[in-house]
Amino acid sequence: MRLWASLLALIVLLAACAKAPEVASRDQVADLAAGIRALGPGVDPEEAARAAEIAYSWSAHLAREYEIVDPPLVHNTKVNMGLKPRGLCWHWAEDMEKRLKQENFQTLEVQRAIATPEFLGIDHSTALVSLPGGTIYDGMVLDPWRNGGKLFWSPTVADTRYNWRPQAEVHAEKRREMVARGEIAVGG
Repeated sequence: MRLWASLLALIVLLAACAKAPEVASRDQVADLAAGIRALGPGVDPEEAARAAEIAYSWSAHLAREYEIVDPPLVHNTKVNMGLKPRGLCWHWAEDMEKRLKQENFQTLEVQRAIATPEFLGIDHSTALVSLPGGTIYDGMVLDPWRNGGKLFWSPTVADTRYNWRPQAEVHAEKRREMVARGEIAVGG
């Protein structure tokens, strides 16, 4: 009986430590919308506002879905141990990309970027918005992973924490490296 009481107390204590996803303020959403509009004169203000609202609300939704209660690297460990369902950076990026693409924006394009290892040998992925046909370097990073579900956003070139590169470029480079090491066959 003591064991059960101790376990119950531990569960209650841990649940009390869990943080609820933050709800973005109108000012935060408006600031992101202004940043997205600043990508270029062709950005539809309504699309910028919708993208900003979705970026914040979807970040909070994913934080609940992924059961985020820890800093990102701790959560990653739990995901890799099978203790949490999702929440690696590429999960956030993939899910944010899918949600934003559902909007069928006409004046914005949703892209993915990867920062190759500079810290602990770990890649980091993110979604971003840019002008249609633009590069990631002209876009706006939308990264809910780095702050454990609280959206970080920045023009790609102003995000000095990561050296972002186009996802397709990084994947092609990794594939060439795997072929060179004989891990996969050419065309395989």
